[in-house]
Amino acid sequence: METEKENTTQTAEEMTDRFLYQLLGWPCPDPTLPPPPLLQLLLCSLYEVYKALEEEMDRNCHHPSVAPIYFPAELARLEAVEKDLAYFYGPDWREKVVVPAATKRYCHRLRQIGKENPEFLVAHAYTRYLGDLSGGQVLGRIAQKSMGLRSSEGLSFFAFPGVSSPNRFKQLYRSRMNSVELTEEERNGVLEEAVRAFELNIQVFEDLQKMLLSAPKNKLQTSSTPVKMLQIPGAIIQSSPLFRALLGLFVAVATVGIGIYAF
Repeated sequence: METEKENTTQTAEEMTDRFLYQLLGWPCPDPTLPPPPLLQLLLCSLYEVYKALEEEMDRNCHHPSVAPIYFPAELARLEAVEKDLAYFYGPDWREKVVVPAATKRYCHRLRQIGKENPEFLVAHAYTRYLGDLSGGQVLGRIAQKSMGLRSSEGLSFFAFPGVSSPNRFKQLYRSRMNSVELTEEERNGVLEEAVRAFELNIQVFEDLQKMLLSAPKNKLQTSSTPVKMLQIPGAIIQSSPLFRALLGLFVAVATVGIGIYAF
């Protein structure tokens, strides 16, 4: 029994190492693995999500609930994601963007509340922007080192040049959010939307992992180097809390949205 436990643990650890490599080029004992495709796939989804979020934020920038937390110069991510996609996919990157159903549902929800309940955008903006600001810069440094990038090319998403002090900015953002005047019903709606935002982000990442596992190799090839697919037994994904947490590594920073309950 102890031997079986050790073997299971070792297998889970090996799968974790291989997944981290696929995500960020994390050092992996298998030297035959090529550059990770999951980062590019995630950027495609982030492009669609931020396109929807920022267009709705722009359209509702004078709404009393949105105006206090509207910081396009400091937080806007769309242009940064576009630069990263151009780096990985080339000048015709728009023709190569592919996203899963979960991303489309996420974007649909953003468009819907932008038209019907603009105050709910507070939950999504807080969840995504502060999540990215909190964890993105650290992940950016890890990605640059582990992928062997000599410059910040391909990592624009992680950088917030308009924010000199993330901690002070987050304090400002929260204070602005606390200044938003909402009815009790609206406040409860925003809190419920924060949970929905968290769930949507996790669903996107899980769908991306399914795409990585099921798509033909040539569909995920972004260079002349053949992409060796990462095979992860479903039982490990379902049974290992640690591995499920790692599946959400890139977007799990969005769990900061749960902190909106202090709102």
